[in-house]
Amino acid sequence: MDHSVTEKINYCNSLTHYARRHTRVVQIGDVPLGGKYPIRVQSMTTVDTLNTKGSVEQVIRMVNAGCEYVRITAPSMKEAQNLEEIKKQLGARGYHVPLVADIHFTPNAAELAARIVEKVRINPGNYADKKRFEELDYTDSSYQEELDRIREKFTPLVKICKEYGTAMRIGTNHGSLSDRIMSRYGDTPLGMVESALEFLRICEDMDYHDIVLSMKASNTQVMVQAYRLLVSKLDEEGLEPYPLHLGVTEAGEAEDGRIKSAVGIGTLLEDGLGDTVRVSLTEEPEAEAPVAQMLVDRLVGRSDHQRIADVQDYPIDPYSYSRRQTLEVGNIGGGNVPRVIADFSSQAEITVKDLKAIGHSYLPELDKWGMNDLGSDYIYTGERPINFMLPNGLIEVLDYQTWVQQTDNQRARPLMNLRQLSDSTIYHPALNFVLVDADKDLGIISQLKDKRNLVLILETKNYHAMASLRRFVIELMSQNLTIPVIFKRQYHGLSSDQFMLSAATDIGGLLLDGIGDGVILENGKDVKSAKLTNETAFGVLQAARTRITKTEYISCPSCGRTLFDLQETTAMIRKRTDHLKGIKIGIMGCIVNGPGEMADADYGYVGSGKGKITLYKGKEVMKRGVDSTYALDELIELIKANGEWAEPEAV
Repeated sequence: MDHSVTEKINYCNSLTHYARRHTRVVQIGDVPLGGKYPIRVQSMTTVDTLNTKGSVEQVIRMVNAGCEYVRITAPSMKEAQNLEEIKKQLGARGYHVPLVADIHFTPNAAELAARIVEKVRINPGNYADKKRFEELDYTDSSYQEELDRIREKFTPLVKICKEYGTAMRIGTNHGSLSDRIMSRYGDTPLGMVESALEFLRICEDMDYHDIVLSMKASNTQVMVQAYRLLVSKLDEEGLEPYPLHLGVTEAGEAEDGRIKSAVGIGTLLEDGLGDTVRVSLTEEPEAEAPVAQMLVDRLVGRSDHQRIADVQDYPIDPYSYSRRQTLEVGNIGGGNVPRVIADFSSQAEITVKDLKAIGHSYLPELDKWGMNDLGSDYIYTGERPINFMLPNGLIEVLDYQTWVQQTDNQRARPLMNLRQLSDSTIYHPALNFVLVDADKDLGIISQLKDKRNLVLILETKNYHAMASLRRFVIELMSQNLTIPVIFKRQYHGLSSDQFMLSAATDIGGLLLDGIGDGVILENGKDVKSAKLTNETAFGVLQAARTRITKTEYISCPSCGRTLFDLQETTAMIRKRTDHLKGIKIGIMGCIVNGPGEMADADYGYVGSGKGKITLYKGKEVMKRGVDSTYALDELIELIKANGEWAEPEAV
């Protein structure tokens, strides 16, 4: 622990030097977890568990894709029993990957599975507790009676796990906290932590320690806060440093799912937390492991990064979200949403058509500009001023020497270095950008105190980028400077997935801590890369819940319980609703993953039987047993009835 840092950051070893949290080792089959062992990658099957052949084939594909553990749902005794046959057939084909039984609601299925597989996962919100969305009042006495009842139901499983050498994951999910926990702690990270600790204390009393813990949520802010708080509470209570399973629940599909997963998982990995990773995508499970591995691989060599100055006092609360207070300069900082700057400075020539890549399209028949929800706020062109009229929603940024030479330099905004800021006498009256190196320029912060109308563009080449950028902002806060900060990250030669994951981790973690007034990204020199960087920038802001620009889909990754084709259904719902900016729609394959797992969704589409859908508004059931043929139409009618529908614009 870095003892120079205030007590409230006892969730990680250091804010400035990468150091993985040391945990106890948990043996899971032949693949140990925690300690100094590598961070493991895992996923979950989507085939019906009773389909032995299909399950075996899918497990093999997952292992070949990089999975080191494979989770399989066991919602009832018959599925739990069939795990034995699946394991047997895998062994016959030379595959001995540790299997994890996923349990909800059914202690007897868990007790059977624990005799067969290497690990069981239980959800404390529904293993021996109730979830009826009821508001209940508990006295201390009646609350203790419930804890005694949980102990009675849970003890047999712990005994079996001890006897058979079976590991256990106690996995809290934000959306399925029991009514009892909700009554005392509310829908909070503390409630998530306490839900797990109740079960963990029983295990400790029984001298059972082969335990992994998780705090999953679809809301990345809540997820990160809960994991941090969990580590802090373990230390506070003198409990064992158990390894952590990291995951963002129901992250979604494609780019959105990757970015959202990286914002949550990547943030925790950067601070040294996490021993196994599962990326939940609404895609085939074998697509998940490579994405998870990319997140893990970013840590290779991280301990040898350029030294960052120690933190003496940490002004940020890591357990709750509060945005850093900044001045409003132009439309940046203050109460404004974080801004996106597109970097076109490497383009030899910029045409009207090029701006379509950053959300601005010229409509020649109307002789006007159109802007979509992902329209950049600024465009940085460096030394090459644009030679046509820009749309009203886009402001040009020029290098200072180019800007000062313009006849009408009030239309653009200058980007200057520190020397130019110090020596120049000509400034824009409203907004001036200043490029600052987070590592080299930490000592100059005091020189900024008397400057006005500044926005810092903060960049770093440090391999431990998030920590470097955060350290600079901490220094601003310690000197009571409220200058807005835009984070700049440049990457070179990364694949699309690598770029999205890197940007989401480096920038997303800062946004979750309430710091950052904008972002500028680069991963190539052409217009195609500009489109990717622009969409990624907006995606990161959305995933961190700091700027909502599009419909959010909270969709589960499917499993053996799923009652319809999730990928096809998600695509169908997205096609008809993706214009509903700011609406969150939960798409869940079964009642286990909804309504609980869709947590803070505005509307829910949940499988409730073969060909049947239950529709929700928030956590309230609006229609049950809707024929799946008409369920999407009914969902749209529900949105209309609540006054939140808008017709899509004609293309």
